[in-house]
Formats: sequence, structure tokens, C-alpha cells
Amino acid sequence: MSSIIEDLIARKIFNSRGEETIEVDVITTNGFGRASAPAGKSRGKTEVVYYPQGGVDAALKKIDDLIAPELAGLNADFQEEIDNTLHEIDGTNNFKAIGGNTAFAISLANAEAAANSHGLLLFQFLGGNTATTLPYPLGNCISGGQHAHGKAPDIQEFLALPHGAETFLEAAAANALIHKKIGDALKKKSTTFSGGKSDEGAWIANISDTDAFETIAKACEEAGNEMDFECTFGIDVAASSLWKEKEQKYIYEREGKKRDTAQQLEYLLDITEKYHPAYIEDPFHEEDYESFAELTKKAKNTVICGDDIFTTNNERLNHGIKQKAANAIIIKVNQIGTLTDAAETIETAQKNSYTPIISHRSGDTCDWHIAHLAVAYRCPIIKTGIVEGARVAKINELIRIEHFLGNRAEMAQIKTL
Repeated sequence: MSSIIEDLIARKIFNSRGEETIEVDVITTNGFGRASAPAGKSRGKTEVVYYPQGGVDAALKKIDDLIAPELAGLNADFQEEIDNTLHEIDGTNNFKAIGGNTAFAISLANAEAAANSHGLLLFQFLGGNTATTLPYPLGNCISGGQHAHGKAPDIQEFLALPHGAETFLEAAAANALIHKKIGDALKKKSTTFSGGKSDEGAWIANISDTDAFETIAKACEEAGNEMDFECTFGIDVAASSLWKEKEQKYIYEREGKKRDTAQQLEYLLDITEKYHPAYIEDPFHEEDYESFAELTKKAKNTVICGDDIFTTNNERLNHGIKQKAANAIIIKVNQIGTLTDAAETIETAQKNSYTPIISHRSGDTCDWHIAHLAVAYRCPIIKTGIVEGARVAKINELIRIEHFLGNRAEMAQIKTL
């Protein structure tokens, strides 16, 4: 079947925060693909630029006037050629000319169009017949930091990880149960709790970090006992948003504490000893490879994950590998711009025993492609929330993939746990 690109159609839509974003259709001789771009709230400094000057409107014009004519006639099957062409058209090292989200939407839509041209699902087209493992869902239950509104914990995310589940459907059900139990517990704990939720559908409550730790740990234990498999939890510290360069300290405003780098390390080690989180993301600011390495060495049997420090960038990951900073990496394709760039980073991670974790963004759309990427690239964890429509779109797509695979489906292995 022919996968020759005939046209690109781009439009403005809205993400889950009501912000403008871009959606692109790629039409081939025998196929069709559509993808839309998400947006992060707390972004790493080395992420690509989302849009050119002029925003979404300028990006749409560039697609019509510049990009579509260049891609027309190319074969969508050759993803690397398509993505390299996007780099050539842009001509910068951070997509500031056409926009990283522009490149992202085109790149993902192209892959979907190629798969569709051959009558394949995206994960089959990218991963082949051996792509049969499902990731464990890592879901946000309590929001704090930049993801919360009003009084909330200083730590940005408290996340459920049901890594004892035997099927993805069971794991998703466990996360939903944990989320519900936490909501019930917060009603009892705080008279001011109104059931408010963050962009990702996590609870927002006027509680301390300590209260949040105790609440999620108890909910995970209860859910694990009810479902008869292990449910653990993790945190995303989002330490770059706590770090104040001038003071050289992490500022925990709610807690009323300032911690230097050594105190931050001690605090995190105390947390691991007391609450046993399975997962810690961005424990230090985005340039502190040394402290990442120190925590990775000392926090045994814990996934220490870098997001802002790596930004899905292969060069930054290689620097981290040399220093043994972290043992896992968040993969957000729109941080780096194209599927080819992200796949290269995933390959580097896997070759060096780093766990690649496919992730949503806080301002997401109902686009489901990352569900397929997690299976295609054999990522053992997907970070994609629990409730809220844009998150459920990914969860439900993974349930469909598991159902489609039937008895060939199996759950992934998480090396560190």
C-alpha cells in the first residue's frame, strides 16, 4: 500500500486547560493520521520552543506556506526522513522557527498515517510483532506545587504505581480505587476540602507534604489488600520549581523550610526510609547531576527519574549516564520535537539500563498516541494520570490494546523494583 503524503491540514484546537494548541492531519494515498500537541506547566529550561513568534496562528501559517509543500510527495513510512526534513526546514537547534509542538504534531500524525496506510495499529507499525508488553500506569493522586491552586503540599505530585498487577486493566482499576480512597480520606481529614482537582484530575487539598505521604501510603496499602497485589506510590518533587538560585536553597513555602542541597538529600533519604516510595522524580534541580547520582546510589530499590534534567534530550541523557545520575527518564516527545529524536533517547536509555517512562503533559488533549508509544518502545511505565478526560483517553486506549493482543499481552518488568 502506498504511504505517499498528499497533504497536511492544520487547525487550532484547545487543550485540557483551555489553551490554544495545534492539531495536524496527515493524508497519504491510502492512509490518514491525526495528532495534537500538549503543553507542560513546569517545563525544563532545555525543552524545545513550543511555537514560533506569533504562537499557534504563526505555526499554522508556516505549515500551509512552508512545511506542507516540502513534505508533499515524501513517503510517510520513512519516519526519520520526515523528521529530518522538519529539522532542515526549521534550521535551529530548538525548533524556534516552526515550533516544537508544530514538529511534534506533524511527526506523530505522520507515523499514524503510515500505520493506517498499511492497515496496522500504531504500536504494531512502530514496534513490530514482538511489541506485546503493557506498561504500568503511574497516576497522579494529590497535586501540589505549580500544579495546585491555593494552599496545597509543596511537592508537586503524589502518584500511585500498582506494579503488582497482572493486567493493565487491573492496574488501571487499582489506580482508580486509590484515587477514590484518597478523596474519601481527604474529606475526613480537612473540613475545607471541597473535592477540587488539578489539571490532571488529582486532588487539591489544604494539607502538608507529611499528610499527603501518610494519606497516599495508607490508600495504596488498603487498595493492595483489597485487590491482592502490591500497590505502591511515588512523588514528583519538581525540585527546579522549589530551587532558588540566589539563596542556593530549596524553598518549601508551606512547610516554612529552606533546604540546601545536602539537606534536600537528607530529607529525601528520610522519606525513602519512612514511607518507602517506589518512585522519585526530579528530586533536585535540573543542573544538579551530582546530587541525582548521590540519591540514586543511596536510595536502593527506588526508581529515581529525571524529567527537567534530561528533557528527552539524548545529549543530556548521555551526560547523566556518565555521572550515574538517576536510573530512569521521563519521555515527553514534545520536549524534543519529533518521534525520531525521542526514539533515539529511549534507545540510549534502554542500552544503559535506564527505565524510559512515557509521559503526558499537564495541559494535554484527548490524543492517545503515547499509549501506543509505550507499547511500541517497550516502556515499562506510563505516566498519564487516573481521572480527567485527557488522561482517561490514554488509559482506555491501553485497555483496548491489551484486549486486542489477547493472550499475547503481558505486563512489563520494572528493573529497579
